Amino acid sequence: MKQVAQNYKSGELSVLDVPAPACRPGGVLVQSRFSLISTGTEMMKLTEAKLSMVGKARARPDQVRKVLDTVSQQGAVATYKKVMNRLDSYTPLGYSLCGVVVEVGAGAEEFHVGQLVAAAGNEYALHAEYNWVPVNMCVAVPREVQPEHAAFSTVGAIAMHGVRRAEPQLGETACVIGLGLVGQLVVRLLVAAGVRVVGLDPVEDRCQRAEQAGATACAAPTPAGIAAIEEALAELTGGRGADHVFLAAGGASNGPVETAVKLARDRARVIDIGKTRLDLPWNAYYDKELDVRFSRSYGPGRYDDRYELQGIDYPAGYVRWTERRNIESFLDLLAHKEIEVETLVTGTFPIEQATTAYEGLADGTVPAVGVLLEYPAPVAEAPPRTLRPAVTAAWKASPGAEHDPLTVGFIGAGNYASSMLLPHLARLDTVRLAHVATNRSLSAANAQRRFGFSAVSTSADAVLEDAALDAVFIVTRHHTHADLVCRALESGKAVFVEKPLALTRAELDRIIETAERTGNYRVMVGFNRRFAPLLTELKTAFQAGGPGGSSDRSATRYLVNAGQLAADSWYTNEDLEGSRFTGEGGHFIDTVSWWAGSLPTEVYAVRGPDRDDVQATIQLANGASAVISYLTGGNVKYPKETLDAAGGGRNARFDNFTRAGLWAGRKQTRLRARGGPDKGQQRQLAAFTEAVRTGTPMPIPIESLVATTSATIAVAASLLSGRPERV
Repeated sequence: MKQVAQNYKSGELSVLDVPAPACRPGGVLVQSRFSLISTGTEMMKLTEAKLSMVGKARARPDQVRKVLDTVSQQGAVATYKKVMNRLDSYTPLGYSLCGVVVEVGAGAEEFHVGQLVAAAGNEYALHAEYNWVPVNMCVAVPREVQPEHAAFSTVGAIAMHGVRRAEPQLGETACVIGLGLVGQLVVRLLVAAGVRVVGLDPVEDRCQRAEQAGATACAAPTPAGIAAIEEALAELTGGRGADHVFLAAGGASNGPVETAVKLARDRARVIDIGKTRLDLPWNAYYDKELDVRFSRSYGPGRYDDRYELQGIDYPAGYVRWTERRNIESFLDLLAHKEIEVETLVTGTFPIEQATTAYEGLADGTVPAVGVLLEYPAPVAEAPPRTLRPAVTAAWKASPGAEHDPLTVGFIGAGNYASSMLLPHLARLDTVRLAHVATNRSLSAANAQRRFGFSAVSTSADAVLEDAALDAVFIVTRHHTHADLVCRALESGKAVFVEKPLALTRAELDRIIETAERTGNYRVMVGFNRRFAPLLTELKTAFQAGGPGGSSDRSATRYLVNAGQLAADSWYTNEDLEGSRFTGEGGHFIDTVSWWAGSLPTEVYAVRGPDRDDVQATIQLANGASAVISYLTGGNVKYPKETLDAAGGGRNARFDNFTRAGLWAGRKQTRLRARGGPDKGQQRQLAAFTEAVRTGTPMPIPIESLVATTSATIAVAASLLSGRPERV
């Protein structure tokens, strides 16, 4: 299928051929008819993408702060790789469309194939021929509404939520500053609600369109224009001023905010819908005691994964107007001819000419109001979900190699896979990257462009059923791991899965049963710390003092400065993904187990002061012990991981993969990482691929993987029971 995408690093805009998304539970697969270009949000993204790296940093200071914090914990090299991976990738555009349902997922049976729907969301209603859309982001289109008009519904919901935030009443007066697409829709909604409207915009055509839609007077935001609007408001309100002022403008000027206070009455409401500068003139806003309100996107439910992805609605008795109900209301107004958008359409382009449309918007040859992309008429057959274009991986088998290169498939190619796994694999002559599957079409396209996969898909089944593959990498969200591992083992493939191997005892038992039943024990979990060069060097030095090694009966403390999660992180969904420690704690249990050369037998865990804090004591079979302190309330500048060990008259300290120290007798030895922090991914991948390719034992025995996973699950059990738990 075709999809519009932009490379944020270079600013290049393209129409790509990518695999269509699969239809997943909880939503429907929609074939697009029309999608609406957001002349505000999307053009701002395009402008930012064309800036220099310094310009991008100035435009997004919030992201710069995150980068600096990451440098403090993970080092400059690792941070640079992650940032470049995010920048040098195709990103989607679009969030408002109308299309036809071509497939219905489980749990979305309220829709049916062939139904015309409006879809929303900058992750779901993209400028693409096909989109998977969750139920709460999708609304049936009334028969009276044309598809090209229904494509306005998401932007209409943005305008509607802004109007609702103002709580206007019949007979009141409003001023709309900024008469672009959102501003035009705000005017129409206010007029339909019986509110008298005036407007300001520097473009004369926009002012005329607003007046044609029912605005009393519109003018340019010049001194003369503002004076004319003040005069109009004085006549409409008896000199009081506007009851509501809507900021629907964008840009870096503080003019809209300063103008708003001049036009507003005492104790009026100022509603910010656009992304404009907000340096409030304090005295002026204080004198009038203005009520400044923000309007967040389409309405309640936005940015809530439980609402948008899981389909959990808010009861109308408590939240009358959710984002979905706003879209329904906007479509209802269109159906009853109470508002119209036909006069807002200033251009319609076939999807193949999307770049022409954006170029016209950028240079002004296409009026920047309502510009639509049109898609081919719906067809009966299912869309292609796997592409095998003429792009092959750049690899050559080493001369005289004893075996053919290992043919590898990937399920998942997110930021971690693309920055920490795939770059290392792509450099191995003994590996061929053959097939990648991701939920999002552009993620697969990005992986193919950067790493040369021969085939790209949007369904894990396509990779699991690919008989040409020797090994499958599973780099997906935690709740999917166990099932995908079992299915991969049953297909006869070797498996590399990122932690955790399983979230529950039942899942772990299923994996063990599958391995025993199939005889396929070729499993590797991404416990990379034991392969980190500096840590392995420290362990070797620590073990050098005495029979059996100093680590055999050592006591170890592992401090993890995990930090706080972003509010929108998928890690926060514990019901689905397990706790933070269940997801990540296996790394640290595996490390202390490897350090001591023994498997865990018992754990005892207590919570710390913050919600996700865990203090776990691990007892190992050989008498060694470890305490893992997984803490989230620390300072972001403090190192993320530190390890201290004592035993056999020796002490060792490991500091965040950058430096280490050994104290033995009267001597202190200092060690430093060569070439920057290295968490062991490269060595881990080389060991795994070589073991699978040559048929030698796996780098980590399956008994160790099972014991570590059991111990991680036992930590959760101990937190609940308040007592030690056997592994």
